[in-house]
Amino acid sequence: MTFESLRLSHAGQVATLTFTHPKGAFGPATWREVPLALSELGEARALVVRGERAFSTGLDLKATTPVIAPALGDEAKFRAVVDEMHAAIEGLASLPVPVVAAIDGWCIGAGLELAAACDLRLCSAGARFSLPEVRLGITADLGGLQRLPGLLGRGRAAHLALTGDPIDAEMAERWGLVTEVHPDAEALYARADALASQLAALPPKAVEGTKRTLADERPHAESLASAVTWNARHMTAEALLGALKKS
Repeated sequence: MTFESLRLSHAGQVATLTFTHPKGAFGPATWREVPLALSELGEARALVVRGERAFSTGLDLKATTPVIAPALGDEAKFRAVVDEMHAAIEGLASLPVPVVAAIDGWCIGAGLELAAACDLRLCSAGARFSLPEVRLGITADLGGLQRLPGLLGRGRAAHLALTGDPIDAEMAERWGLVTEVHPDAEALYARADALASQLAALPPKAVEGTKRTLADERPHAESLASAVTWNARHMTAEALLGALKKS
């Protein structure tokens, strides 16, 4: 399938979703095409998400304003517009395979909210992160305010969201937004591909069960019981014997 705003490629069991907007922005086509691309993952067991230039400079306001403006003041119409954006980001978050965000350059607004929905985030030393919506008179509504406190802690998430100030790669690593910082884009993408290949080689049901349990926000006892149920249904004798051999 050919896309306007992104490119999907496969190398073995790893798929790569690359955003291709000339300015690194997300326009209406992005939100339409991400779910279509995710439906084309096939047998891929891991996904790398990256930008062709910057990871994302946020919303393409020139292309998005004509879509949003007519819906302002009408909650049902506005919700329908934003629901399409939610479907793209939540679809990424709910994949059964691990998703690695490889962030070079700017990761702003909607781009940061999408990155927060990925399982792992790596960046280059030149990466910059910002959630500037409050400065524009907007409350971020694509999941960032829900996910960032769990990644950064409430205080740091509040600092990022309420000030709109950007942070650099070093601070992003210190705050826990990313787990690795690499010298440049070339090193970043090589590491992201290697990490995705490592994850793709793991037993898929164990990976899916781990993702489900990490995302389970129910009380401790319920989440624990769910993890046990998952293993009861999906753990195999072959996996157990393999673990014994490695011990």
